[in-house]
Amino acid sequence: MVELPKSPSFRLDGKRALVTGASRGIGLAATVALADAGAHVVMLARSAEALREAADAIRSNGGSVGVLPADLSNIAAAKATIESQEPFDILVNNAGTMKLCPVEEVTESDYDTILDLDLKAAYFVDQVVIKGMRSARTRGSIIHISSMLGHVGGPGRSTYIAAKHGLEGLTKALAIELGSDGIRVNAICPTAIKTSINAAILSDPVRSAWFQGKIPLGRFGSVEDVMGAVLYLAGDASSLVTGASLLVDGGWTAQ
Repeated sequence: MVELPKSPSFRLDGKRALVTGASRGIGLAATVALADAGAHVVMLARSAEALREAADAIRSNGGSVGVLPADLSNIAAAKATIESQEPFDILVNNAGTMKLCPVEEVTESDYDTILDLDLKAAYFVDQVVIKGMRSARTRGSIIHISSMLGHVGGPGRSTYIAAKHGLEGLTKALAIELGSDGIRVNAICPTAIKTSINAAILSDPVRSAWFQGKIPLGRFGSVEDVMGAVLYLAGDASSLVTGASLLVDGGWTAQ
């Protein structure tokens, strides 16, 4: 009698997840994916109104979500807000921003805005969630929404690329530090996704053509392209995966 292996489940029933930047774009898509798989998802973003509208739509579709308005530019206040919650099993650290700008025109304010949200805030959200996971002895999953630009360079995006390379390093460092706790840390690295953060690229024929020419599959991504990666890394199907970067880039970095 052949003993067959058991296919892993992608269900997340009974799990609690936190998603930052959850009111739109990839954050909203990640929230939907996790909620559809049975997790209770706490949605964090600055705009309480945008969160309520998104949460109402998810609840009307049968999902279980809560809202947590918080401004990640205020690290201390955001940490206190997250600490007020029960520990999480899953974190999707997604909040971020980008500005297209030649390096000689980058101001200190530009640098601080992008690095503070894309890297510093992610670091300290990780910190407070890890504290909760450890106290609850949770074998959790932390997912950083990075970028394929965390693996390559590109013009006019030096601050964003610096932040994403830093996030890739943080992913590897935390995977090693937290491995003995059973906490996994991975990154998802999309190509240009059709969201508001990429509006300047998508609306500019020259920039759009440059980007699309770098993608062997010949198209920009949609938020739905990222949802499967989130679901995979969140649950038991990826139980031996940590310190990894899952490139959802249409083949950009294969060249």
